[in-house]
Amino acid sequence: MKSLKLAAIIENLDQLISFVHTCSGECGFAGKRSMEIELAVEEALVNIFNYAYSEGEGQVEMKCALKEGKKFVIEIRDGGIPFDVLSRPDPDTTADIGDREIGGLGIFFIKKVANEVRYSRNDDTNILTIVFLV
Repeated sequence: MKSLKLAAIIENLDQLISFVHTCSGECGFAGKRSMEIELAVEEALVNIFNYAYSEGEGQVEMKCALKEGKKFVIEIRDGGIPFDVLSRPDPDTTADIGDREIGGLGIFFIKKVANEVRYSRNDDTNILTIVFLV
């Protein structure tokens, strides 16, 4: 499993997205599907940058691997406050825009484009696992 660990700051977003782009390309993803993967990862990372570390700077680690020959697995880990992104209900996308609750569309997007999304917390670490079938 390839990994990259950096400070959880917006200035590192391009480097983290480049990392996942390289990993997904090695698994055969290109074009629209590659862009969906990168946008899903960007949404998850921006949430970490903005909300995980309320008191100062922390780290984010991304791991990528091809598993079982058909699953491109991305793990995003942070030591920030516990936050199960999957615990929020999906936004009502049929409601008038003025009536919708603010936020939640990034997580909704991740769940729509990925084949599987899991959250766990282990040893004070949030682990978001996003799976795409090759």
